Amino acid sequence: MVSDYLTTLVMSMSSKTKRFLIVVMLTLSGLTIFIWHAKQSIRDNQPKLSQSLQSRLERLGQFSDEYNQKTKDLPSTSQQKPPRAISWSSPLSKQCSDIDQGLKKSLKRRQEQLATERHNVVIDSSNYGKRYRWDLYGRRIDPTPSVVILHETTDSYHSALYTFKDYHRKDEDQVSYHTLITLDGRIIDVVDPINRAYGAGNSAFLGEWVVTNPRFNGSVNNFALHVSLETPWDGRNGYLNHSGYSENQYDSLALVLADWMDRFNIPPENITTHQHVDLAGERSDPRSFDWSNLQRRLAAIGYLCVSSSPSD
Repeated sequence: MVSDYLTTLVMSMSSKTKRFLIVVMLTLSGLTIFIWHAKQSIRDNQPKLSQSLQSRLERLGQFSDEYNQKTKDLPSTSQQKPPRAISWSSPLSKQCSDIDQGLKKSLKRRQEQLATERHNVVIDSSNYGKRYRWDLYGRRIDPTPSVVILHETTDSYHSALYTFKDYHRKDEDQVSYHTLITLDGRIIDVVDPINRAYGAGNSAFLGEWVVTNPRFNGSVNNFALHVSLETPWDGRNGYLNHSGYSENQYDSLALVLADWMDRFNIPPENITTHQHVDLAGERSDPRSFDWSNLQRRLAAIGYLCVSSSPSD
């Protein structure tokens, strides 16, 4: 009787309703089959999934161990102790007399025109930065330049500029000076003195450095000005000595130093070398530097006589 009732019910349905019911029934059948296969697959693959998960966890643990080891290898901020103070006896001495009047006249004339003589070159921003006002430990520091570091290029000044213009992602590859002086005495300003040039790595002056990066020891860069002389042709061989710098270079160097000494109140005894501040003992520049040539010039323009103003 039920069968007769269902037959009568189906016969009374429209063709559209019949098609709809068929689609629903097929869908439900397919879903049932899919669920059965899924359960079967999970049961069969359970050992493999557990093994894969274990392998992933082991790799994650290994990565964590490697990361922790690398972190331990980084210098700890608590270990960044100030370096031992190495005394600096400046080769420059007080001089108020025996001035070379001809040299004084020529340098004074150049000094008046210095602003128009200087050339500015734009370098990549990865090679210089702002001066810090706080060190890594949260202590307030004075970013005012207080020391001048004398350098020498390893090759031509063109080569140095190419390096400064390149982008360097790694901190250890970033390098620059504030000013370059070519063999013929041209003055090329690279980094504004209010900014920090990357002229020295692990370095200190009279036991002072600034630590700003937990990956590196401190340096003088935050309170230093860097000027580099272009090395002569026979200085590009890596030997300890060479023929020396030109008269034009010493003239320009004296004028650059006088400008910085005026602007930042830097005393002559705070003019030193890259070799002296380098704590790693790897630097020897500027090689074959003649301090008597710089003495004569700074004295001629009044910067080595403490009893008179340089502007007199």
